[in-house]
Amino acid sequence: MPPPLLFDLSEIDLKAEPLFDKEAICKVNPQRFEMQQLDGILWYDKEKALILGYKDVTEHEFWIRGHIPGRPLMPGVIMIEAAAQLSSFFVKEIYKEPGFVGFSGIESAKFRSVIEPGQRLYLLGHITKYKSRKSTTRVTMDIQGVVDDVMVFETTVSGMRV
Repeated sequence: MPPPLLFDLSEIDLKAEPLFDKEAICKVNPQRFEMQQLDGILWYDKEKALILGYKDVTEHEFWIRGHIPGRPLMPGVIMIEAAAQLSSFFVKEIYKEPGFVGFSGIESAKFRSVIEPGQRLYLLGHITKYKSRKSTTRVTMDIQGVVDDVMVFETTVSGMRV
């Protein structure tokens, strides 16, 4: 049985225009082309260290042809990459962390269901550790992936300014 969601999605307008769209995300995160896995940010609460982003999974994803032929499923590693990009965006844009914040580890991950083309993957994030110093910054974030009201994965990722 999955844990409770990090926050109540029913309190957020999921059909609203994003606060940050793909173009705004590109001004903060360096990933491009096939590796850009974050399409929008719908909501955040800086004081509670919470954020909601999304990835629209389309039939044009680079992994469609080979994972899995005839029944394309979003690879778990790409789900984790989307989570890491959400974490990086939050720290850089909302907390104004300078420089490049890179993905440095997966503390845990559990995959609960599949993600297929045509679905929107919501990414719920909560920063659980954030230490910023002059020489380095470290961040840990719990992230849950939700599709059609079903938790499809959960992970804890860490990052650092490099």
